[in-house]
Amino acid sequence: MHTQLIIIGIIFIVLASIHIIFPKYFEWEKEFRLLSLINSQIMKVHTIFIALTVFLMGLLLLTSSDELIETNLGKKIIFGLAIFWTFRLIIQFFGYSSKLWKGKLFETSVHIIFSLLWIYISFVFWTIYFSLTIYS
Repeated sequence: MHTQLIIIGIIFIVLASIHIIFPKYFEWEKEFRLLSLINSQIMKVHTIFIALTVFLMGLLLLTSSDELIETNLGKKIIFGLAIFWTFRLIIQFFGYSSKLWKGKLFETSVHIIFSLLWIYISFVFWTIYFSLTIYS
């Protein structure tokens, strides 16, 4: 369990870091010209806070995996993470249109990779939560 949390912690820090390339990759300078100032700024601020949240989740897993596994508070945090990442998995299929990736090799590959990633992360958190519930 400890090793899986460390692996996910590293993944989360990498995912948070990837947000740095979003403005250039998604051509925000061009795309955001069509948005009102408030919508443009909301997108930018929310992206920063999503990246920060994912980074802090990763840091928590890297620095406190033992406490997450061994304490009642840790069990509750694992439960919250399981719910959070399961919803992220659901959004992967129902929040994004398949028009964004179908028939496009790179985008389909990314969709599959992230689908598998969210399945793995959700599975690990639920497995840890239920094992802590059963054995406590």
